[in-house]
Amino acid sequence: MVQFSHVSEAIKKLGTTVTLRGWVHRKRESGGLAFIIIRDSTGILQTATKKDAVDATSWKAASDTTIESSVIVTGKVKEDKRAPTGYELSVEKFENVGIAEPFPITEYQSTELLLDKRHLWLRSQKMMNIMKVRALVFRYIRDFFAEREFWEVTPPILTKAGGESGSDMFETDFFGTKAYLTQSSQLYLEAMMPSLEKVYDLVPSFRAEKSRTTKHLAEYWHLEAEMAYYSCDDNMKLQEDLVSYICQKVAKEQQPLLEALGVDKKTLEVVKPPFKRMTYKDALDYLKKHGQKKEWLDDIGAEDEKVLTEKEDKPIFISKWPIKIKSFYMRPDPDDPEFVLNADLQAPHGHGEIIGGSERISDYATLHKRIKELGLNPKNYEWYMDTARYGAVPHSGFGLGTERTIKWILNLDHIRDAIPFPRMINRAEP
Repeated sequence: MVQFSHVSEAIKKLGTTVTLRGWVHRKRESGGLAFIIIRDSTGILQTATKKDAVDATSWKAASDTTIESSVIVTGKVKEDKRAPTGYELSVEKFENVGIAEPFPITEYQSTELLLDKRHLWLRSQKMMNIMKVRALVFRYIRDFFAEREFWEVTPPILTKAGGESGSDMFETDFFGTKAYLTQSSQLYLEAMMPSLEKVYDLVPSFRAEKSRTTKHLAEYWHLEAEMAYYSCDDNMKLQEDLVSYICQKVAKEQQPLLEALGVDKKTLEVVKPPFKRMTYKDALDYLKKHGQKKEWLDDIGAEDEKVLTEKEDKPIFISKWPIKIKSFYMRPDPDDPEFVLNADLQAPHGHGEIIGGSERISDYATLHKRIKELGLNPKNYEWYMDTARYGAVPHSGFGLGTERTIKWILNLDHIRDAIPFPRMINRAEP
């Protein structure tokens, strides 16, 4: 039975004969010699097929093969400094598995075409490496929470009520009644918190915001956590530890991927607690001094976030926001009820907000009052308010946008490249 090797394994077997299964990444043919670079999930390897060194069937297959054709190639591995990776496979047998039609993506293409052909662009070296980092970030998130004895939970995607009060929701028909795609699973995590104490999820969320910024998606993967007996400060410390953990793991364990994507691991190695903290008032004062026109109760937008963070090397917290512009579930500061016990975490170098978190209201009367103040229908939140009726405890939680975090870690120009198939205001395909 044939033993197949991946590219990463083959280059460790110098002088031996290996068989690879992969796809044609590049091809160059000159006379009786075909240089074909093979790609698999572990890397690329140049192969050299000489007409007078293989049988007629193999030579024809090598000559006929096209970019992105799937192939099986057998040959001996050797070092060759002229090859793209310093290694080459001298072909003994070449076989086409699936011949590709002329590939529609060439070296220089528009952004729109790459989005239209996203299902094919994901095969590019850049996108393949980004998707590897994405998978690793998800793995590190789960490792972090497992080490701290959190329970992963699976809340519903369809809901009757939203978790926040400022964002539009995607409406759908649920057997004749209105339902919505969730903006946040927070309320369901809070319902599970009295049972499991420390819970988190990693699931899709949906925002029908008509935004065209480089950091907005209509569908994204949302990490959320809720913790019993955590104060706002405890919550912020957990966020510091989580973000630092992810950055340190990527920097320490994934240097080849970072190098391939042009990321200096030092930019991640510096991400260690503590993070700088400023209040909402401090942030507005800073923005005014740096030319931004801001008034009290103004939100902090994408351009403001850039000004606040472009000179920073580590994330910064913006805390103590006015209660008038924050969600109903955030606990008012007992010492200054004009503000809530919350914090947003802003990524450095202009990448902006990646986490929103707060201490939650655990008192029924206060929760009911806040819901009515914001013009929400208390009936839609009756089940949620039960958490404040029966055995309520102080608790806190947060939500992290994974694509925003990946965008920052890899210094990507646009969030669309942090997810396989981006859903944006003008795109719901492929």
